[in-house]
Amino acid sequence: MARTAKKAAVPVAQQEPKIDRPPQPQRYKADKEQLLQFYREMLLIRRFEERAGQLYGLGLIGGFCHLYIGQEAVAVGLQSAMTVGKDSVITGYRDHGHMLAYGIDPKVIMAELTGRAAGISKGKGGSMHMFSVDHGFYGGHGIVGAQVPLGTGLALKHKYAEDGGVCLTYMGDGAVNQGQVYEAFNMAKLWDLPIIYVVENNQYAMGTSIKRSSAEPELYRRGQAHRIPGLQVDGMDVLAVRGAAEVALEWTRSGKGPILIEFLTYRYRGHSMSDPAKYRTREEVQDYREHRDPISHAERELVSLGVKEEELKGIDKEIKDIVVEAAKFAEDAPEPAPAELYTDVLVGSY
Repeated sequence: MARTAKKAAVPVAQQEPKIDRPPQPQRYKADKEQLLQFYREMLLIRRFEERAGQLYGLGLIGGFCHLYIGQEAVAVGLQSAMTVGKDSVITGYRDHGHMLAYGIDPKVIMAELTGRAAGISKGKGGSMHMFSVDHGFYGGHGIVGAQVPLGTGLALKHKYAEDGGVCLTYMGDGAVNQGQVYEAFNMAKLWDLPIIYVVENNQYAMGTSIKRSSAEPELYRRGQAHRIPGLQVDGMDVLAVRGAAEVALEWTRSGKGPILIEFLTYRYRGHSMSDPAKYRTREEVQDYREHRDPISHAERELVSLGVKEEELKGIDKEIKDIVVEAAKFAEDAPEPAPAELYTDVLVGSY
């Protein structure tokens, strides 16, 4: 009798790991006063950064200077939900807007930009390395992606101290391709640390489009291999950002570990002040300015809530006055004394 041929074993398809996920964020329902506050904060960042660009052109700001113009809704929407003194924040080198959104005095930020002794880091940090431990703001970091493992360490501190705090860790779409980011993701999920990883996807890593630099351009998926859930949110709408912040904070504070949010946003200026941004068209930038601008979006909503155009103009004038005062304070403040070269320097002994 002929033997029946033995069927080849059919490989079992490997199943995707099950990842617990938070609910899809809903757009935050702000009343008129809340939305006015968000509008003021975004406008302050916009006018401050415009003035910083002018001071850079005049030679009063040296080194690198990365402006936040266009991305204001992300910082304001997120940090309006954070608790100063309880939570911590860490970011990269595009940090002026984050500090302003956290309620830090524009005078000491502008003084730091111009390298003055009255600056928040005594004039030693400049544009990229600002700190305010009193506010739980841990920089300002010039090395791409370096803030991510540091933020993970801050989250470990919150868990170890059982203080209920959450670390908000910003990075750009360029930083997500750094190896240290994934080492940090692994540790954060392994220990279920209270951390919100925020990717500000402004479409270009320096001058390289996200489509040319990332095999997976949907960056909210980048935590999946580590079982970190991700959300993708409109970063040009401050209320959408605030809604996402509410969901993320509820997730992390309840002990479920890290979460990653990709905010789709856009920077109007070059990567830094030295960047002519020739890698994109004027039409592309103009389209965002005309149709997606976060401040104009908030203005339209405020008008629909009964706010008069005269009131909005009055707020703009008030904000401009604050920025002019901050610039004058910075210009008039003295530079650090030469002896400051030897302070705040750590020396190891053997």
